[in-house]
Amino acid sequence: MPWYVKLEEGLVDKQRFDAVVPDHRRWLEQLERDGHQPRSGYWADRVGQPGAGGMLLFHAADWAEAEALVRRDPLVRAGCVRWWLHEWRQVPLRNETTAPGPN
Repeated sequence: MPWYVKLEEGLVDKQRFDAVVPDHRRWLEQLERDGHQPRSGYWADRVGQPGAGGMLLFHAADWAEAEALVRRDPLVRAGCVRWWLHEWRQVPLRNETTAPGPN
Protein backbone atom coordinates (compact mmCIF):
# COMPACT_ATOMS: atom_id res chain seq x y z
CA MET A 1 0.00 0.00 0.00
CA PRO A 2 1.39 3.45 -0.86
CA TRP A 3 2.26 6.05 1.75
CA TYR A 4 0.39 9.36 1.82
CA VAL A 5 1.21 12.59 3.61
CA LYS A 6 -1.27 15.15 4.87
CA LEU A 7 0.40 18.48 5.60
CA GLU A 8 -1.67 20.95 7.56
CA GLU A 9 -1.73 24.53 8.77
CA GLY A 10 -3.84 25.66 11.70
CA LEU A 11 -6.64 28.13 11.03
CA VAL A 12 -8.18 28.64 14.48
CA ASP A 13 -7.07 29.72 17.94
CA LYS A 14 -5.44 27.20 20.28
CA GLN A 15 -8.50 26.80 22.51
CA ARG A 16 -10.75 25.81 19.60
CA PHE A 17 -8.06 23.57 18.10
CA ASP A 18 -7.35 21.80 21.40
CA ALA A 19 -11.06 21.12 21.90
CA VAL A 20 -11.03 18.91 18.77
CA VAL A 21 -7.76 17.09 19.54
CA PRO A 22 -9.39 14.25 21.58
CA ASP A 23 -11.64 13.38 18.61
CA HIS A 24 -8.63 13.64 16.28
CA ARG A 25 -6.71 11.17 18.45
CA ARG A 26 -9.62 8.71 18.44
CA TRP A 27 -9.69 9.01 14.64
CA LEU A 28 -5.95 8.23 14.52
CA GLU A 29 -6.51 5.20 16.77
CA GLN A 30 -9.17 3.97 14.33
CA LEU A 31 -6.76 4.44 11.41
CA GLU A 32 -4.27 2.30 13.33
CA ARG A 33 -6.85 -0.43 13.96
CA ASP A 34 -7.77 -0.36 10.26
CA GLY A 35 -4.14 -0.98 9.22
CA HIS A 36 -3.23 2.50 7.88
CA GLN A 37 -0.16 2.78 10.18
CA PRO A 38 -0.63 6.51 10.94
CA ARG A 39 2.27 8.61 12.18
CA SER A 40 1.14 12.04 13.29
CA GLY A 41 2.81 15.07 14.77
CA TYR A 42 3.29 18.80 14.64
CA TRP A 43 6.03 21.14 13.53
CA ALA A 44 7.95 23.00 16.21
CA ASP A 45 9.92 26.19 15.73
CA ARG A 46 13.61 26.49 16.53
CA VAL A 47 12.96 26.91 20.26
CA GLY A 48 10.58 23.93 20.37
CA GLN A 49 7.28 25.78 20.37
CA PRO A 50 4.35 24.27 18.40
CA GLY A 51 2.23 26.25 15.99
CA ALA A 52 3.89 25.83 12.61
CA GLY A 53 1.46 23.14 11.40
CA GLY A 54 1.45 19.39 11.38
CA MET A 55 1.92 16.25 9.33
CA LEU A 56 0.29 12.84 9.07
CA LEU A 57 1.97 9.96 7.28
CA PHE A 58 -0.28 6.95 6.56
CA HIS A 59 -0.95 4.05 4.22
CA ALA A 60 -3.95 3.98 1.87
CA ALA A 61 -4.86 1.77 -1.06
CA ASP A 62 -5.01 4.72 -3.48
CA TRP A 63 -5.51 8.48 -3.73
CA ALA A 64 -9.30 8.25 -3.42
CA GLU A 65 -9.08 6.33 -0.16
CA ALA A 66 -6.38 8.66 1.19
CA GLU A 67 -8.47 11.74 0.45
CA ALA A 68 -11.60 10.17 1.95
CA LEU A 69 -9.69 9.34 5.14
CA VAL A 70 -8.33 12.89 5.45
CA ARG A 71 -11.77 14.39 4.93
CA ARG A 72 -12.97 12.36 7.96
CA ASP A 73 -10.29 13.83 10.23
CA PRO A 74 -12.13 15.77 12.97
CA LEU A 75 -9.65 18.65 12.62
CA VAL A 76 -10.57 18.91 8.93
CA ARG A 77 -14.30 18.50 9.53
CA ALA A 78 -14.27 21.22 12.21
CA GLY A 79 -12.46 23.66 9.91
CA CYS A 80 -9.43 23.84 12.21
CA VAL A 81 -6.82 23.23 9.50
CA ARG A 82 -6.02 23.89 5.87
CA TRP A 83 -4.51 20.74 4.39
CA TRP A 84 -2.62 19.34 1.43
CA LEU A 85 -2.37 15.70 0.42
CA HIS A 86 0.60 14.08 -1.30
CA GLU A 87 1.54 10.53 -2.18
CA TRP A 88 5.01 9.85 -0.81
CA ARG A 89 7.13 7.82 -3.18
CA GLN A 90 10.17 6.73 -1.26
CA VAL A 91 13.41 6.76 -3.23
CA PRO A 92 15.63 3.72 -2.60
CA LEU A 93 19.19 4.30 -1.46
CA ARG A 94 21.79 4.13 -4.21
CA ASN A 95 23.22 0.80 -3.06
CA GLU A 96 19.85 -0.98 -3.08
CA THR A 97 19.25 -3.29 -6.03
CA THR A 98 16.10 -1.41 -7.10
CA ALA A 99 17.89 1.93 -7.44
CA PRO A 100 18.14 3.28 -10.99
CA GLY A 101 21.43 4.37 -12.52
CA PRO A 102 24.99 3.06 -12.55
CA ASN A 103 26.34 0.83 -9.77
